[in-house]
Amino acid sequence: MANIQDVAALAGVSVATVSRVLNNSTSVVPGTRDRVLSAIRELNYNPNLTARNLRRAQTKMVLVLLPTVANPFYSRIVKGMEDIAHKNGYNVMLCNTNSDPAREKVYLELLKNRLADGAVLMSSDFETEYLMELGSIWPIVQCCEYNENTTLSRISINNEQAAYKAVEHLTKLGHKRIGMISAKNNFISTALREKGYKRALSDAGIALDPGFIMYGDYGYKSGLRLTTQLLSLENPPSALFAISDMMAIGGIKAAIQKGFSIPDDFAAVGFDNISFSSMYSPALTTISQPKYDMGCVAMELLLKGISGEETMQKTIVLEHELIIRESTVN
Repeated sequence: MANIQDVAALAGVSVATVSRVLNNSTSVVPGTRDRVLSAIRELNYNPNLTARNLRRAQTKMVLVLLPTVANPFYSRIVKGMEDIAHKNGYNVMLCNTNSDPAREKVYLELLKNRLADGAVLMSSDFETEYLMELGSIWPIVQCCEYNENTTLSRISINNEQAAYKAVEHLTKLGHKRIGMISAKNNFISTALREKGYKRALSDAGIALDPGFIMYGDYGYKSGLRLTTQLLSLENPPSALFAISDMMAIGGIKAAIQKGFSIPDDFAAVGFDNISFSSMYSPALTTISQPKYDMGCVAMELLLKGISGEETMQKTIVLEHELIIRESTVN
C-alpha cells in the first residue's frame, strides 16, 4: 500500500508539499499540484478516507503530549488548554513523554484506535515525514516547540528576539562578560535562544567566549552546578542568561554561596516567568511567556481542526515581555 513518502518521491516534491495538496492549500503552484494529484492517482493513494470516516464518531477526548509534568512552566499552558476543552465539551488526557519518541508513538496510537480525536504536541522530536503523515489524517497542533519543516499549525513566541532582549538588558547595564546556561536537545526554542544570545553580544560589540556557554537540563541543580563552574573561571562572567527560570535561580544561589552580591557583583536573567521567579529573593528578572494564552489558542485551533472548521496551516506568534526585577537592578 502506497504511503505519503511514495507519492512525494513519484511527484518529485517534499512530503510537506503533498500534505499541502491534500489539505487544499493555496500555496502550491498549479503545475506542482497537478504532479502530486497525478502521483496520487497512479499510486491509488487514499490516506484520509478510513481514518477520517472513523473520526466522525468523536470521542470528545484530546491528547496533550508534554515532556514532563514536573516543569512548572507547563502548568499554566495546560490550564488554558483544559479550560477551552471543557468549555467545548472535551476532556484532556495529559501524556508525560520524557521527550521519548517511542513513548509518544504509544500515546498517539490512541488516535489510531479511535480513543481520542486530536493531539497537541508540546515538544515532539518526531521526524518531519512522520509528523506530516500523522497530520494528513488527524488534527495535530504544535505548541511552544515545533518542527518548522512541517505544515502543521503551531503556536509559540519569538524565542530569538526574547533572548536578544534579555541579553541586551544585561549589556545596557554595562555587563561585558555574560555567561549562558542552555541545554543539549533538539528543541527549536533552545537553538533560537542561543542565536538571540549570540546576536545580542555581537550587536553590543562583545566577543563571544565559547567557554561561557554551559549546558544543563532546565533544573535548579544544573543551574547551581554550572554557575559554580562559570564563577570558578580565572575571569568569570559578571552576568548570566539562562534559558529557564529554575536554572537562573540555581545560578543566583551559586553566586551567593561564593560571596557575590546580587545584582552588584553578579546579575541573572531567566526565561518563562514561572511563579517561583517572583517569590525567590532576590526576585528574578525574566522573559514572560503568555503561557495561559498559548494553551487557550492551541486548544481552540485543535478543536477547529477536529470540527473541520480549520484545516489550513497557521503560525501564531504571541507576545513576550521582559520583566525586570531585583536580580539585575537594585
